[in-house]
Amino acid sequence: MGKRSARAADARRRLAAPVIAAALALGSAGLSATAAAAAPRPHDSGFNQPGDILIADAFNNRVVEVNSHHQVVWQFGNGSDVPGPHSIVGTNDVQRVGSLTLIAGTGTPAGADPSCTITAGCPDNRVFLVNQAGHIVWQYGKAGVTGSGFNQLNTPVQNTYLPSGHILITDQGNERVIEVTRDHEIVWQYGKTGVIGSGFNQLNNPNSAELLANGHILIADENNNRVIEVNRDHQVVWRYGSPTGTQLSGAAFASRLPNGDTLITDSNNSRILIVTEDKQVVFDYATNTRPGSMAMPLPTRAVMTRTGNILISDQFNDQVIEINQQKKIIFSQGKIQVDGNGFNQMNAPYDAKVIGDYTGLTPPFGFGG
Repeated sequence: MGKRSARAADARRRLAAPVIAAALALGSAGLSATAAAAAPRPHDSGFNQPGDILIADAFNNRVVEVNSHHQVVWQFGNGSDVPGPHSIVGTNDVQRVGSLTLIAGTGTPAGADPSCTITAGCPDNRVFLVNQAGHIVWQYGKAGVTGSGFNQLNTPVQNTYLPSGHILITDQGNERVIEVTRDHEIVWQYGKTGVIGSGFNQLNNPNSAELLANGHILIADENNNRVIEVNRDHQVVWRYGSPTGTQLSGAAFASRLPNGDTLITDSNNSRILIVTEDKQVVFDYATNTRPGSMAMPLPTRAVMTRTGNILISDQFNDQVIEINQQKKIIFSQGKIQVDGNGFNQMNAPYDAKVIGDYTGLTPPFGFGG
């Protein structure tokens, strides 16, 4: 089995991831990635520029901020497969929080990532905030330690900074979504720790969780092939898909759009789709039908921008692409099926977001009116 086939096969199983108040000041409303591509900004080479794209470049063990000219203007992660103060292993999720960056260090499984030199795999199991200088200012989880006890995680694939200052963590290997305080206390949890299931308060390999404006949590329950909206009493109030996989296969990510529709990354089907509240598909796009694509690129994230364009992390095509409503690619970072860490190269990018744009996502400092 070739390198790409091996890492794709593994990803089908796993879908391979005190804060300084002044640093959390939210910048002004930003331009979309589309606007950035169309009209380069005068400050196009700086850190934290609205319209830049923040990418979790998973198998390069780094997070990068890139501008519209494909230049890396900021990076965290030195490429090491050992977690440390300046390294991140198999990062699956990243979010800009003011001038800080929230990163999920998922780790990489044996055989999936050629940069992992440890036979049993390379765990990280941390979620942390770093400042512009690359210093960790807050952390949950212990470097390389897999567990479910106090301040422990098992394959955290996604993290969301909440307006309350708490952090919502999708702790995939522990089959749970947890809300933690800065003092490392769990104040809410969905899913029973270590229990795989599809019944009440159960998950199967969850891959993302977003807080909605109504206080509910939207969860991509990957191996249950469903997206669920749950309230704080653990009741499912909305669902798309089912454990049988008749509508979804490998639900990798979900976000609730401003008009009430839900944007879903249907990874094993290599597509993204938008469904209405009454579960009608109103938009879909298959990433494996474009020229040069591999058969199963397993896209992992799709997020909408303010312009209505969609930014897709097309994982094993080694690209982040932005498509418009006519399904035309108007921007791409990385070269299709070329993995690397040089100029305009990626290696299994897992997540990408436009800086300053939280369309459909949980805003870190409060929901707008």
